Amino acid sequence: MAMAKHNLAELARMHPLQMARIKGIGKARAAQVMAALELGRRRHAGPPLQKTQVCKSSDIARFLQVSLQDRQQEVFGVLYLNRANRINHFEIVSEGGITGTVADPRIILKKALEQNAVSIIVCHNHPSGNLQPSRADEQLTQRLKEAAQLLDIHMLDHVIVSDQGYYSFADEGLI
Repeated sequence: MAMAKHNLAELARMHPLQMARIKGIGKARAAQVMAALELGRRRHAGPPLQKTQVCKSSDIARFLQVSLQDRQQEVFGVLYLNRANRINHFEIVSEGGITGTVADPRIILKKALEQNAVSIIVCHNHPSGNLQPSRADEQLTQRLKEAAQLLDIHMLDHVIVSDQGYYSFADEGLI
C-alpha cells in the first residue's frame, strides 16, 4: 500500500503487473485486488446501463466517470441509443496514450448501423483532469455530427469526463 501512497485511488490506477511487484502480493493476489476494486467500481456505478434512458448529460456522466476514472490513458467510447433514447450498447472504440486517442468516424458510424442506433453519444476521458475540450476534440465532434447526419443518426452529445467532473458539448450549446 505504501507504493500506492496509502491511497486506494492510486492503488486502483496501478497496473496489475506493477502491483504484483509489491513484496508479498504476487500475480494471484494482484488479480484478487483488481477484482475487488472492479466490484467496488460496479457497485458505485449503480444498475447496469443497458436499456437505461438518457434524458440529460448528468445521467450518463456518472456512469462514464465510474467506468473511466482509473484509466491512465485516454479512451474514446460510444453509447448507441434506440428511438426512446435507451442505451442499446456501450463500447470503447479507441484506446490511446496519455495525451490523446484517435477516433475514426467511419468505425463509430459503422457500429452505429450494426447496433441499429438512432442516436449516439460519444465520450472520452481526460486523465489529466482538465475538462476543457481541445481543438481536436471540437473538430472531431463537428466531423462526427456531420457524418452522422448523412446517415440519419443523431449525435446527441460529446461528454468529456475526468476525476474533476464532466464537460458536455450539448450543455454548452456546441451540438
